[in-house]
Amino acid sequence: MGQWADGAGTLTVQGGEERPVPLEIAASSRARTRGLLGRDGITGAMLLSPASSVHTFGMRFAIDVAYLDGKLGVMAVRRMPPGRLSLPRFRARHVLEAEAGAMEGWGVRPGARVRVRVGGGGGAGACGAVPYQA
Repeated sequence: MGQWADGAGTLTVQGGEERPVPLEIAASSRARTRGLLGRDGITGAMLLSPASSVHTFGMRFAIDVAYLDGKLGVMAVRRMPPGRLSLPRFRARHVLEAEAGAMEGWGVRPGARVRVRVGGGGGAGACGAVPYQA
């Protein structure tokens, strides 16, 4: 899989409605380190890549965290209140973060697979390929 660059895109969960969710991509070390720190919330989700663990020190709100394998399969989903540290998750290659409760509504659960489109909101003119289609 090619590496992503910092930027925007859309996330969909395969199967079900496949409703597009706004996505921020944090691929550089600087963007991953900053993550959601100092924010009061997020519209949509943030993908940290590569990543296998996260922390919520300095966060102002609880988040849902989904650990994704190299093919964007959801390995586990956890809720994390502010001030916590997750242990690295074996085989996780990416981490998806969203406000607490959001992932359940999108259908993000263990065994699901997500699709990421890079750039332009993910519509017909979206740039970038859809990585790891099953």
